[in-house]
Amino acid sequence: MTLYATENIRNVAVVGHPDTGKTSLVSAMLFDSGTVNRLCKVDDANTTTDFDEDEHDRKITINTAVANFEHHGVKVNLIDTPGYGIFSTDAMQGLRVADAALMMVSAVGGVEVQTEKMWKAATDYGLPVLFAINLMDRDRASFSRVVAALQKKYGREVTPLQLPIGEESSFSGVVDLVSGKAFTWEHDESNTVTEAEVPGDMADAVASAREALMEMVAEQDEELMDKYLEDGELDAETFAKGLKRAIVARELLPVFAVAAAKNIGVQPLMDALVELTPAPDWRPVQVTVDGEEKELEISSDSPFAAYIFKSISDPFAGHITLMRVFSGGIATDANVSNSTRDSAERLSALSIPLGKDLEHVAELAAGDIGALPKLKDTHTGDTLCEAKQNIKLTAVTIPEPAISFALEAESKGDENKLATALVKIRDEDPTITIGRDPQTKEMLISGTGQLHVEVVIGRLKKRYNVNVVLHQPKVPYRETIKSSAEVTTRHKKQTGGSGQFAQCSIIMEPNRGKGYEFIDKIFGGSISQTYRPAVDKGIQEAAERGVVAGYPMVDFKITLVDGKEHAVDSSEMAFKLAGRKAFRDAAAKCKATLLEPIMQLEVYTPEDHLGDVMGDLSSRRGRVQGMDSEDGTTTVKAQVPLAELLTYAPTLRSITQGRGDFHMEFAQYSEIPKQLQEKIIAAKSTDEEEEDE
Repeated sequence: MTLYATENIRNVAVVGHPDTGKTSLVSAMLFDSGTVNRLCKVDDANTTTDFDEDEHDRKITINTAVANFEHHGVKVNLIDTPGYGIFSTDAMQGLRVADAALMMVSAVGGVEVQTEKMWKAATDYGLPVLFAINLMDRDRASFSRVVAALQKKYGREVTPLQLPIGEESSFSGVVDLVSGKAFTWEHDESNTVTEAEVPGDMADAVASAREALMEMVAEQDEELMDKYLEDGELDAETFAKGLKRAIVARELLPVFAVAAAKNIGVQPLMDALVELTPAPDWRPVQVTVDGEEKELEISSDSPFAAYIFKSISDPFAGHITLMRVFSGGIATDANVSNSTRDSAERLSALSIPLGKDLEHVAELAAGDIGALPKLKDTHTGDTLCEAKQNIKLTAVTIPEPAISFALEAESKGDENKLATALVKIRDEDPTITIGRDPQTKEMLISGTGQLHVEVVIGRLKKRYNVNVVLHQPKVPYRETIKSSAEVTTRHKKQTGGSGQFAQCSIIMEPNRGKGYEFIDKIFGGSISQTYRPAVDKGIQEAAERGVVAGYPMVDFKITLVDGKEHAVDSSEMAFKLAGRKAFRDAAAKCKATLLEPIMQLEVYTPEDHLGDVMGDLSSRRGRVQGMDSEDGTTTVKAQVPLAELLTYAPTLRSITQGRGDFHMEFAQYSEIPKQLQEKIIAAKSTDEEEEDE
C-alpha cells in the first residue's frame, strides 16, 4: 500500500439528512476510482460502508465507517456518517476527524432537519462545507429551488459551481462553471463520462452563473478584486487558487449536482474533493499539554497524537479501533500512551480501513486515518500520544440519554452472557448507558431514541445470541408523611423458655428535604444503650417498604423517648421488631402520602412548533418556568413529572418533525395528586399479585 504524504491526503465527512444518498455517493466514488469493481447498492445490502447486519436489514446507515480511494495521486478518506438524528454522535465523531464536510441535500426535500444539525456541527469545527444536491433524477427534483433554499438559510456564500443539464428523468450531466465545459453520462450507471458542448438553451444561464461565481471569488480578496475590475475576469490559475482559498475560509459554499445512484455527476465531484478541499495540514490542531492549551502543527516533525473516533466489535476480527493521526507519523509495533486513561498501549498492527476490510500498512503519515486491532484499554474519544507525553485532543461530547427501558434476559441462564455482551456494546457505542436502578432493582438501558435501543437489542441477539425482554422502566416513587404522631409499641412473644420482649415509644414527624433522622432522647435506663440502635435499624428496614404502596419512606424524623426491656427476654432482635411495628403504627397516624420524581426539562424546538410543544407539556402536568429564543429556536424550561416523560422522546420527535430535542435531569420529589395516587396504589397491588402467582 502506498504511503501518502500529508499534503496528498484529504479527509472528507459525508453528512446530511437520512435518505439523501450519502452511502450511494460513497459507493459510486469507490467504483469510479476503481477501488471496487462494481457499483454497489444500499438495496442490495452490499455497499462497502454499510456492512452491519442491522444496516442491511433496515437499509439505513447506523455506524460511521471509513473508505478511501486514490484520485489524481491524492488519497481521499471518505467518512460515511449516519443521517438519523438518534445516531448524530457518530456523525459528530466523523466530523471531528475530517478537514471538510460534504453535505448531501435532496433535490426533492431541500434543507431538512439533519442538514441544519450537521451544518451547525461543521460550523463549530470550522470546516469548509461543500453541498452536493443529490437525487437530481427523481420526480419533483429542482436544483434552482434547493439552491435558493440553501442561500436563504446559509447566505449568499452558497454558490453553484455547476449547473445541471436537465432535471428529473432527463438529468444527464452538468456544466462546470469554472472551466466552462459540459459533461454528460448515459443512464447505464457506468463511469463513462463524455465532454460535450454547453447546450445552446443554457448559454445565457451559464454565462450569468459563471460571472456571479467569479465575482464572489474576487470579493474575498482585495488584490483579486482589483484584478477582476481591471481585466473584467480572472485567468484560470488565479481563479482556481482564489476559489480554493475562499472555500477553505468558508467564504464560499460551493454547490454541485449529482444523481449518485445513477452514477451521474460523480467524477467532477471527486475532482472537487481533491482540488478544493484542504490537506490535513491546513491549520494547526488545538491540544492540551499538561493542562495547558496549545496549538500543534500537523506534520511528521510534531509529536505523535491521534484521536480515537470509532470502536468496532467484529465477531471475527475482534475489537477494531479507528483513529485519525493528527500529528507525527506512527509505525507498526510502536509503544504509545493513552493520555485520556493514563495507560500504555502497543500498536501491534496498523491498517487502512475500507469499510470492514483492513489492509495492513507499515506506517501512517500525519493526517491519515487508520485502524488498530485489540487495544486493551482504549475507547472512543481517547487520545493516543507518544510515551511520556501528555497530549490530549478534545473529545466529542456524549449527549445525555433521551429514553430508557428496563431490560432482562429472556432466559435466566443468560444473565451473565447478557452482562458481558452489554459491556462490549457499550464500548462500541458510548451513547448507550447501562445501569441498575437501586430502588426498583431493574437493569436499565438508555439511548438517544427507541430505534437506537432496538438496534442494540438486535445486536444482542445476532452477535451474542442473547434474547431479552424490554419494557418501560418503573418510576421510583417515594412515600413520606405530612403530620406528627407519638406511639408506644410492644413486641412480646412467649414460646417456652426465653421469650421476646421489647417496648418503645417514638415520636414521628416530617423532615422534608432532610432525609431520615433518628434522635435518641431517652434519659436513664428504660432501654439499655445496647438495644437502642436496634430500634433505629428496625425502623429503617420497615421504611424501605413504606405503608401506602410499598415504596420507600423518606424525609421523616424519629425521636426515641421511652421504652421498657426485660432482663431475660429482651434482645436486639426483639427491639428491631418493636421498631418496625412502631414505624407502621406511627406512619398510619401521620397522613402518609406518595411522592413522585420531578424532572427539570429543557426542550429545544423550532418556533413554528412552539404552540404544539407547550400544549403537550401542559397535558403532561408540566409547569413552564420560562422561554428563550435564538436563531429561530426556542428553549422551553419546565418541571415535569418523570412518569409523564417515559414516552416523551418519540412524541417530541413527531411534534417537531424530528427537529426538536430535549435534556432533563432530576429536580425534586413532589406530592402526587390524590386521584393519581389511587391509580398508582391499585397498579402496584396488581403487579405484586402477578409476581406472587
